Amino acid sequence: MLRLLNAVKPYIGRFSGIRISTRPDYIDEEILEILKTYRVTSIELGAQSMDDIVLTANNRGHNSSDVVKASKLIKKYGFSLGLQMMTGLYASNIEKDIYTAEKFIELKPDTVRIYPTVIMKDTELAKLYLSGQFKPYSLERSVDLCSKLIEMFEKNNIKIIRLGLHYSDSLINNSLADNYHPAFKELCENRIFLNSFLDKVETVNQKSGFTVYINEKSLSKFVGQKKENIHKLNQLGYNFKINFDNTLGKYDLYIK
Repeated sequence: MLRLLNAVKPYIGRFSGIRISTRPDYIDEEILEILKTYRVTSIELGAQSMDDIVLTANNRGHNSSDVVKASKLIKKYGFSLGLQMMTGLYASNIEKDIYTAEKFIELKPDTVRIYPTVIMKDTELAKLYLSGQFKPYSLERSVDLCSKLIEMFEKNNIKIIRLGLHYSDSLINNSLADNYHPAFKELCENRIFLNSFLDKVETVNQKSGFTVYINEKSLSKFVGQKKENIHKLNQLGYNFKINFDNTLGKYDLYIK
């Protein structure tokens, strides 16, 4: 840790701060004092889940109380707090993943990252998958869950700085289960708008002759990847116009 921080030290004046990521059980007051002297500004914790059964089943080596303790210490010392979660882990389910998000919200982090579990070849998780002991979420189920998580964190003013894994050839060539998508966040945002439309259109009680208002910057999210949302709504018999109201939030819409 010190070797890496000392390598950065001569350049500290050239950037606004240092962001690091570490295990929840590695944080204590001594570590935080050291990080403070090296101008570290943001600390992210690889919490992954707030369910102790899930953490144990995945050999994480820490428990949920470690996350709570570390988060409080990080905030006490004035660092920006980031929490990372993994959805669809072995021994988890939708309810446990939503519970993790709820516990994160209680801890009031500044940022979160959400990583849907991807099974890599030649790992313990791969063995569980190939033996039938672990059934991962389908892409559809993962999109449905994470679209809800986006809304939960947005509602509580917690910034999501990453949703889904960065694309790489290695990831594609060495993963199993076929539930990875390079534009995962976009799929989730499309789903938010589709669900919002279907919820609000019930109050209109008609299939055509109305206008949907969205923020101009949200047009691609509403339309969907390859216009998938529009195609789905047309198939359901909806025919409408789109107009802009730039006072709306990025995930908001209304119908007139």
